[in-house]
Amino acid sequence: MSTDSSKIQPIRFFHRGKIVDVTGVHPTRSVLDWLREDARCTGTKEGCNEGDCGACTVVIGELATDPQAPGAVGGLNLQTVNACIQFLPTLHGKALFTVEDLKTQCQSKAHKPEQKAKDGKHAVHTLHPVQQAMVDCHGSQCGFCTPGFVMSLWAAYEHHQSEGTQPTRQQLADDLSGNLCRCTGYRPILDAGQRMFDLPSVRLDTQPVVAALTALQNGGHDLNYAAPLGARIDHFHAPRTLAQLAALREQKPRAQLLAGSTDVGLWVNKQFRDLGDIIYVGDVAEMKTIEDRPDNGAELYIGAGASLESAFAALVARVPSLSDVWLRFASPPIRHAGTMGGNVANGSPIGDSPPVLMSLDAQIELRRGDVVRRMPLPEFYLDYMKNQLQPGEFVQGLAIPQAAMRRQIRAYKISKRFDCDISALCAGFAIELEEGGDTVKAVRLAFGGMAATVRRAASAEAALLGKPWTQANVSNAKLALAQDFKPLSDMRASADYRLLVAQNLIQRLWLETRAEDALSLEETSVWSVMPHAAAHVTKAAEGV
Repeated sequence: MSTDSSKIQPIRFFHRGKIVDVTGVHPTRSVLDWLREDARCTGTKEGCNEGDCGACTVVIGELATDPQAPGAVGGLNLQTVNACIQFLPTLHGKALFTVEDLKTQCQSKAHKPEQKAKDGKHAVHTLHPVQQAMVDCHGSQCGFCTPGFVMSLWAAYEHHQSEGTQPTRQQLADDLSGNLCRCTGYRPILDAGQRMFDLPSVRLDTQPVVAALTALQNGGHDLNYAAPLGARIDHFHAPRTLAQLAALREQKPRAQLLAGSTDVGLWVNKQFRDLGDIIYVGDVAEMKTIEDRPDNGAELYIGAGASLESAFAALVARVPSLSDVWLRFASPPIRHAGTMGGNVANGSPIGDSPPVLMSLDAQIELRRGDVVRRMPLPEFYLDYMKNQLQPGEFVQGLAIPQAAMRRQIRAYKISKRFDCDISALCAGFAIELEEGGDTVKAVRLAFGGMAATVRRAASAEAALLGKPWTQANVSNAKLALAQDFKPLSDMRASADYRLLVAQNLIQRLWLETRAEDALSLEETSVWSVMPHAAAHVTKAAEGV
């Protein structure tokens, strides 16, 4: 891919009813800053500036690969993201919707409720059903977070209107789990989420959006954007094919790889890092592949660019016991933007994907140029934030054996807050017993938050392998866990707490999988007491 200045292109995306061309902004300028300071669309707010509070929630639209697929809305895929940690060039070829767009929708419809003005005359106020419901139900208190809630509700509104369904209260709570109301106004906001479907319908006219994005797709090429940073020029490359990505990465081994920006965005906002040249993988469709493959004895293959939402949905469709960890992994805007490959490659000792993947015997697939190699995921991590990647190499995908998914699988996330919180401890477990017996044929006990890297508990596994699956041997495994880990104390949990909880989770695994009187998922999952939550998980999984 050329870096010739004559090939430099503007960032082009659909916003406020038209294609906009953006030049001159630095590649790490956030969508939020551009909206507020350049486009003067100040409805979107800045709260935490790190993707936690949801005040900056916007909706990104992309052309649907299959317009008839579940989840597609009039030929578009609509997903909520956090504008504060998304870099502006990632919008190239996409559509950006903000709270200002809801007024535009209403102005083009006959839905114009009248309200008497103070002077006695009638003034026309055009609120979208989402906004009108928030007013009717008193869903807004201080109002700062309201635009973010409205955009999350709008995305849910469009999806359910397209499907001809209405969400349960629990589904709305799941959709809003990435939005924080500091005034504790959740009850009326959830009321509004149900109320909005009772009002006259106002739908997004997707036809002009689809036409504009199709024109961009047909007339566009790989984005090569650049802007100065002082005397230096930083480039933002967005290849469209896997071969182009591999060649570019080999050519620029020191460039910063960017996927969902859910971690890298914080490097800029909070640590003020200078990233230099960026290679964006989000436009490489091949990197988003999720499919069952017959090779290597049959496997589920997840491309490194597949979103966390799509990847976990695929896993839950095959291993329903992973539902809890899926719904509690960050928030919908983070899962829509972030990728499972990025979460693995990041190497955080408290990442939630690696323990689950290790319990499933996942292999990581690495690529440099045309050379592809695989290794078991535990071998990928060398030390804190150090891994096996060579210069010019990148994570291409993850492969999970179908046989591993037929074991009894459990994943447990321990955090201070139930929704949208970082883990103090995350565990991925798998157990397989000899056919017709109680001897442990295979066992995987993987933990995050217990060491400098996510690791399997070798001593605890050895205390169980080849032995009867009994309370006595489980107790031995719990004692052996102290040989595997010497956890640290930090703001999330003390070392003693982490070790005790890890031991208790092994006990819970036994209680749920023992031969006699095993506890059912309904008896151990919080979702069993939340009406229709299980149906929500099933429906989401069917949309893979």
